[in-house]
Formats: sequence, C-alpha cells, structure tokens
Amino acid sequence: MEVPNAPEWVASCNCSICRKMGSLVAYYPDDGKVQISGETVPYIWGDRMIALHHCPTCACFTHWVSTGESYGRVGVSARLLDGFELRDGKFMFQGRELDVRYMDNAD
Repeated sequence: MEVPNAPEWVASCNCSICRKMGSLVAYYPDDGKVQISGETVPYIWGDRMIALHHCPTCACFTHWVSTGESYGRVGVSARLLDGFELRDGKFMFQGRELDVRYMDNAD
C-alpha cells in the first residue's frame, strides 16, 4: 500500500463492522495517489455507499472506497501502513503521535 504522505489523524468509527474489526482509518484525497497493490475483496453492506476491502488471504481490512459518487476521499487502514505502531497506549506514525478522532456512525 502506497500513500502520498503521513496521515494527519486517524478515525475510529463506531459502526458495527468497524468496531468488530478494530479499524483505524487514515483519510486521503480521492485523487488516485493512494495505490493498493494485490488483490482485495469488497464487502458492501448497509446503505451500500462504500465498499470495505480486505485481503482474500489473511482477511485484513485494507481500505474503503465509494461505490458511487466520490466523497472526495478514500480511507486506508492505518494499522497496515509502514511506520504505524501502538506505543505506550498511543497511536504513532513514524515516531509522531496521531490524533484519534471518534466517528459516530453507529447503525
């Protein structure tokens, strides 16, 4: 997975699937600069507005994309980014603490 730059913050969504996956999402502009390599499989549910992609081999959540009109951004799993770590209870990227924003998307 190639991203154009370090995330400024990560999102922790409280919808049923994100809670179960423990996903932390870094957002990037939907301009084609985020590159996902390898096969992924989409999972589409609920309002069917986004596709949550995962690896067919290990089932790790990789990213989400819009299924229709662009929201102007894509979300990638921050946990899979090189340089991401949990240190002393804090989410870090390349040694810098990341702000975690809690998203209220409960369904």
